[in-house]
Amino acid sequence: MMRTGPLNLIADVAGLTVGNAEDHRLKSGVTAIVCDPPATAAVQVLGGAPGTRETDLLDPHNTVQTVDALVLSGGSAFGLDAASGAQAALREMGRGFAVGPHRIPIVPTAILFDLINGGDKDWGRYPPYRELGFEAVRRAGPSFATGTAGAGTGALTATVKGGLGSASTVLPSGITIGALVAVNALGSATVGDSRHFWSAPFELDGEFGALGLPHPLPADAADIRIKFRDRQSAAANTTIAVIATDARNRPRVNRSRTRFAPREPNRTGTYCRPLRRSPCSSKPRTRRKRTTSPFSTHSPKDPTRPCSAPLPSTRSTSAPKIPIA
Repeated sequence: MMRTGPLNLIADVAGLTVGNAEDHRLKSGVTAIVCDPPATAAVQVLGGAPGTRETDLLDPHNTVQTVDALVLSGGSAFGLDAASGAQAALREMGRGFAVGPHRIPIVPTAILFDLINGGDKDWGRYPPYRELGFEAVRRAGPSFATGTAGAGTGALTATVKGGLGSASTVLPSGITIGALVAVNALGSATVGDSRHFWSAPFELDGEFGALGLPHPLPADAADIRIKFRDRQSAAANTTIAVIATDARNRPRVNRSRTRFAPREPNRTGTYCRPLRRSPCSSKPRTRRKRTTSPFSTHSPKDPTRPCSAPLPSTRSTSAPKIPIA
């Protein structure tokens, strides 16, 4: 059976420490995940308004194969400054990719939008995220705060306060998987107006309060909850996450697995139920049924009579499959 790690945090994955820094007047903050030794990493960017830094270098064909830290930050595009502060702290520690006599800390970064959450964003000429990024790295350790902390300080959802969540799982094989999520989602993490999380079926050891799912489901369970419904903006909703494991993976395998991670519910207490149907569509899309394969060599009306169309090329255009060890 699966079980939680000793701390039920992403820091249960060996080699990872996490630090938070926040400004409650600003209602924003930064979370840094420090990797010692440096770790292989991959990225999957979703959504229509992403904000990232140094994620292109995570492509498996590029020169740099490992990262020194990962940063999650509030502040929208201003929050990308947090990476500079994290780099400064790591450089003082002697960390980074060696280029001659120099060390360049590799710190991929992602941000969420929390500019209109009521915090004081009148910070003057320069935003404060560089200093927050520096402090987050300096505070990194095996134990850290969740909820209204770090990158989750100013996060909101449609119903309850958003925030920072983390969990870990130890598989029967002994492999540890950890997750850290800053949720600032469009939808709701809970069922209707209740205290029951949609992710209750995935709860381990009563980590959500052992409430389970409500029975029967409340009348408002099917209601679509949208944050800032009267002033909806796609840029105001972001969920950013780091998933880590101590399993040995090749960079290309890491890249492949990131494609599946966003589709799986997590145990951080911040799983958000997706909308059942696009608000721009009143009915599901339908497709015409195909009468025959486009690669068929016979007529659909008479299977014995060959079609006049030429055969498709037999040369394979698919990418080679990479076995997962």
